[in-house]
Amino acid sequence: MPTLNQPTGPAHSRIYSLGAARGDLVVPNDDLVGPIDSSDEWIRQRTGIIERRRASDSLDAVELAEIASKDAIEKAGIAPSEIDAVIVATISNTVQTPSLASLLCDRIGASPAPAYDVSAACAGYTYGIAQADALIRGGLAKYVLVVGAEKLSDFANPTDRTISFLLGDGAGAAVVGPSDEPGIGPTVWGSDGSKWESVGMDRPLKEAFEDPEGEFPTLRQDGQTVFRWAVWEMAKVAKDAVEKSGIKPEELTAFVPHQANMRIIDEFAKQLGLPESVLVARDIQTTGNTSAASIPLAMHRLLEEHPEASGGYALEIGFGAGLVFGAQVVRMP
Repeated sequence: MPTLNQPTGPAHSRIYSLGAARGDLVVPNDDLVGPIDSSDEWIRQRTGIIERRRASDSLDAVELAEIASKDAIEKAGIAPSEIDAVIVATISNTVQTPSLASLLCDRIGASPAPAYDVSAACAGYTYGIAQADALIRGGLAKYVLVVGAEKLSDFANPTDRTISFLLGDGAGAAVVGPSDEPGIGPTVWGSDGSKWESVGMDRPLKEAFEDPEGEFPTLRQDGQTVFRWAVWEMAKVAKDAVEKSGIKPEELTAFVPHQANMRIIDEFAKQLGLPESVLVARDIQTTGNTSAASIPLAMHRLLEEHPEASGGYALEIGFGAGLVFGAQVVRMP
């Protein structure tokens, strides 16, 4: 019996660079409070958001992804043609198919690299990093582009009090490649479909087709269910990711959670018992919740504000609709 050839790759991978793009519009709380009969103070107290970035009508998620990707590729010092795979985490593609990733791949000059979308909402970026690490170490790719790209304002109902005022638009991109030392720790990931209806679209697309006069499906959530799950269950996942990485909490440089809500971020840090030396990303304050884009955007900003953190270890965790989750410790570029 002949033996199949099997690809093998380097022992380790790491994130080479990050790129970022935020919506071109600054939207303060006061612009949104009327339809939800609320106030700037109420939004700040419940979410920590002062303003969010949203994209103009002419700026789609793929344009944001293109800007962030070109930024990351340039910083990595490689040519677009060297990208061996493109993974885009998004729920904001303007069409059901084809993928946003395939269009992005062409726009950045990475064709004919394989390209595909990951639909894991706010955990999508961590899923993409896990897959990039596996592709590289498995010998299927040398450089992988991982992008979280969202235009959530397209799915925000201005009258919804559960989630619409949280949502922002943006894209974060990472170039992942081979490394002589471990740069991406073991990923702890999973799902809990029993809470499938806790956050997501308010109705199926089919219903919108059947009722041409009806509104397009928009995002909504059961805030209390999501909050309790995120704070209590995800803290366990984060602790597990740190333990499996072999890094002690005090050896972390930063904690970069999904930017869901400032109260969740603060409670997270408390539950983890992180020392004061650990930088905590709080990009949500001026960017909003950008789902799959939130972790790379938050890490990008943290490194801009704290360049001395470059090369340090960061715990990142994403969690959201599905319900799905993913966490890993990475060495920051």
